[in-house]
Amino acid sequence: MARLRTVDLLVTVLIGAAFGVAFLGYGQLYTLIGPLTAAFKPAEGLLAGIWFLPAMLAGLIVRRPGAALLAEMIAAVVSMLLGSQWGWGTAVSGLMQGGGVELAFLLTRYRRFTLPVAILGGMLSAVLEWGWEKIAYYPAMSWPFSGMMLVFFVLSGALLCGVLGWAAMRALVATGAVDSLAAGRDHARVAEA
Repeated sequence: MARLRTVDLLVTVLIGAAFGVAFLGYGQLYTLIGPLTAAFKPAEGLLAGIWFLPAMLAGLIVRRPGAALLAEMIAAVVSMLLGSQWGWGTAVSGLMQGGGVELAFLLTRYRRFTLPVAILGGMLSAVLEWGWEKIAYYPAMSWPFSGMMLVFFVLSGALLCGVLGWAAMRALVATGAVDSLAAGRDHARVAEA
């Protein structure tokens, strides 16, 4: 965290807080689709990747150790404080989700911020979050169903977190809105070359 500049910290906090508020609405989607997934509970995993986005977006834009985890934890705590239906478990989810994205960047020593690394981050978040949910929310779910849920989690993490997060970062970079951050500076260097 000591390596975060003030602007890095502010952007990370802003991403986390904005997603924390947005997650209240996204949580209601789970309530609305409850009747649809009641017959096949593992299908809920298809929507999981959206929850990992604050970590991915902060990690890809700020590109500093700790940014992904911090953004996800802020999103989780804000959502929890605003009345998330999952209560304190939301904070544990934030730790799992942010930790997965952070781990993907750590594996590249924070030197590669490519689409494959983003996809890996989404997949790692999915595996960690699935482990937490299996223990906390679905302990009685059969292992075959749990395995299907894991597959859906990983697919969602790859697409809704990895691909969507990377595309969102690229779109923000193209606008010039993040020129003062690592993603914007890297884009400018590539454009000059």
